[in-house]
Amino acid sequence: MVAVVPPVATAQNMFRGDPARTGIYDSSGPWELKGVKWTFHTGGPVLTSPAIADSVAYFGSDDHSVYAVDLTNGKQLWKFDTGGPVRSSPAVVAGTAYFGSYDGIFYAVDTATGKLKWRFGTAGERRFEAKGLHGFKPRNQTIPDFWDALQSSPAVSGTLVYFGSGDGNLYALDTAGGQLKWKFTTGNVVHSSPAVADGVVYIGSWDSYLYALDAATGNEKWKFKTGEDPVNFNQVGIQASPTVIDGMVYFGCRDSHIYAVEAKTGKEKWNFDNHGTWITASAVVQAGALYVGASIPGNFYSLDEATGKPRYQLDMKFPVFSSAAVAGGLAYFGSDNGKLHALDLTTGKIVWEFQTEAGKKNSLGVIAADGNMNFKVIFRTDFFEEMYRDGEKLYSLGSVLSSPAVDRGVVYFGSTDGNLYALE
Repeated sequence: MVAVVPPVATAQNMFRGDPARTGIYDSSGPWELKGVKWTFHTGGPVLTSPAIADSVAYFGSDDHSVYAVDLTNGKQLWKFDTGGPVRSSPAVVAGTAYFGSYDGIFYAVDTATGKLKWRFGTAGERRFEAKGLHGFKPRNQTIPDFWDALQSSPAVSGTLVYFGSGDGNLYALDTAGGQLKWKFTTGNVVHSSPAVADGVVYIGSWDSYLYALDAATGNEKWKFKTGEDPVNFNQVGIQASPTVIDGMVYFGCRDSHIYAVEAKTGKEKWNFDNHGTWITASAVVQAGALYVGASIPGNFYSLDEATGKPRYQLDMKFPVFSSAAVAGGLAYFGSDNGKLHALDLTTGKIVWEFQTEAGKKNSLGVIAADGNMNFKVIFRTDFFEEMYRDGEKLYSLGSVLSSPAVDRGVVYFGSTDGNLYALE
């Protein structure tokens, strides 16, 4: 049996900041937007979230590479090439960066040199797929889901690194050499990122279950069933990553609910019904409130932590796939119209917004005159290939699916325009 001990980590060195995926950062970010400190351009969209460690940002790109960039000046320190797009946000612990790639390989890379330490082959990556997905035709065509946009991002706790895969498994590997310690098989793709707390791993699957597993052995402790949707063509499954805090697990689902369940038992405490809108972003909980974004309509919610009752909601006009980062009384999150938003948690007011250059151009007419999505331009036919054209139209705005990281007054995030941004 492998002992699981608290991680040797800082508060921003992996997706959502820590193994429990709290999304809370010790550093404060900018209350006033001074401007762009620097941008770093890659050869493909950046959907991953940056990990910050020792004044370096680590992140992946669709150009098949992971980058290490100096926080002070935005200069490249090294680049590591894989065999596929990298949509798994790195975890950086004790001199090693861990991440997956769409080539089906999980990598451990030395942070000082960018050289490979070890690699582990899974049974292969893939997107979630279903027949007649989202009502597209032909109804008997098995369709991979464009909106299953991200891979599982690893969590490191003690001597193990945990990550999910499109092959339906959750893996636990030895951090030193990449040896398989255990794997747990679910009923479908696992692109939710595991949360680790108190010796338990929590993970969602596209099979519509949230699982609680013993972190040392992989033995199932409990599983929680979310909704089914036989009418609306597989609008089901857990795409979001769970958040564990104060003995509770909070997570969103494609069944349009966000759930609060007890960490020890898996018993539901409450659920919030978003009435048909996916919740694919991860929640953040602080000072008695939960904050999370939704897809269409692109609302951002503040809910009561104890009851799930709404405190306030904002109409962001475009889908919010980005998970919020909370730092110094503000929540930072992105949306598909290429904006990063800074929200005052107390007042529920947006204090500033940053727009990517691609979003300003709006060359395809995706943004209507009132700032909302132009549905006539984006969603045109019910043929399944249109889903991919629709998504690319949105991504032309420099969409921000990346979840921000906050460090010493600067906010870092990726965009589908291929950039990593540093805002101060």
